[in-house]
This record gives sequence, C-alpha cells and structure tokens, in this order.
Amino acid sequence: MLIDTHAIVLSKTKYRDHDLIVRCYTKELGVVGFLLKGVFNSKRGKAKAAYFQLLSQLQLVVVYKANRSLQIIKEIRLANMYTSLHSNVLKSSIVMFLAEVLTTTIKEEEPNESLFSYIETALLWLDVHTNYANFHLLFLLKLTRYLGFYPDEADDGNNYFNLREGKFESKAHDIYAISGDNLLLLKTLLGTTFDELSGVKINSKQRQAFLHMILSYFELHLGGFKPPKSLQIFNQVFN
Repeated sequence: MLIDTHAIVLSKTKYRDHDLIVRCYTKELGVVGFLLKGVFNSKRGKAKAAYFQLLSQLQLVVVYKANRSLQIIKEIRLANMYTSLHSNVLKSSIVMFLAEVLTTTIKEEEPNESLFSYIETALLWLDVHTNYANFHLLFLLKLTRYLGFYPDEADDGNNYFNLREGKFESKAHDIYAISGDNLLLLKTLLGTTFDELSGVKINSKQRQAFLHMILSYFELHLGGFKPPKSLQIFNQVFN
C-alpha cells in the first residue's frame, strides 16, 4: 500500500556499511522506522541521505506493509525548507537535544494530528526567529499537553507546584514540591506563547535549573524516560 505522508525525522543510525535506519514521526502513521538501502554507496544515495537531518520536515511516499518493522520509502522531498535550524550552532544544538527528547517520548504507532501539528509549527517558529533562548523550555512544557500530563492550572495562585501530582499546592507535602524561581518561571511560561518569549528574562543558571526540573517532571510521568545523553553538551553550548 502506498501512503503519502508528512514526516519529521527523529533519529538516524548507520546500518552495516552502506545502509541507514531512520525513525520518523509521520502525520498519517505515527512513529515509523525506515530502511534506506545503499545510501552511502553512491552519489545519488548520499544525496538521499542528506534529507534526513534531525527534525527535518519531509514529504514521503511510503511503501507500507503493516507486518514489516522497517518500511520502504518510494519518493521523498522536503516539505518545509529550514533557513537556519541546521546551520546556526545554537539552533542545531536545540535540534539535537529536542530530537532525542522526542525519540524517547513519542512511541505511538498511530496518528496524532494535533501533536504532529504542534511540533511542525514550533520548529518553523524557531527557524525564523532570533530571540529563542527559552524556546526549549516552553516547547517541553507545551509538549506535556499532548503527552497527557500538562500542569493543572486550577490553583495556580498557590506557593508550590507538585511535580508528581502535576498540580499547584498551598503546602509542600513531599520532595516533589517546587517553589522559588522555578515556580515563578513555571507560572510565567504557562501563560506565554512562543511569540511572547522575548519578554521572558532569566539568566543561564535559572534556565538550567528549570530545564532540570522539567526533565524531572517528564521522568515522573513517563515510564522509562531518561535525561537525554546530549544534555551535557547542550548546556555547554547553549549556556
């Protein structure tokens, strides 16, 4: 069966000498693995492999078989061409980091159009904007809405937020209650859009502390989630 679908590249791994295994989040099929045979064996193949940079947005025609673990791509083209996401050092660091997070959080093999649209739109925003120091923080926070554990804002006037419970509380009942700068930034970002990010002013120490907190939030709510291996490099480059 041929399926025409929009796809976002999550990861890629060289297989044997000349092949490439790629995992993509697709609009029509959810997460799909693809085998690209012989891509490192010819100029034509290498050109094809160049499409699969992390978080690239592609339009694919897939030869799909439900019982096959790795699907075959019949046709490929860029769906959206980035202008800076892979050439800007800071943005490419964000791309590497977020691709790893998305790879470990999105496991579904069925379509989720709202999640796909969110990722697609957010990446296009990042590509064209120059004030993006806090982009990854807001991206991860908003991602929790689609993963099922967005913070409950019902009592957001309280002085603590419980990471395990996902809600604001008047008292610190356990070790998962946060306050201080992390709490203030959480409240700020909950009411912020990407276009309003330039108004959020925090220093690198606060940014790292909040990132550590949001990753802990992911660990508490997603079984098997581990902090990305690229986190240390990301912090060195970005902060």
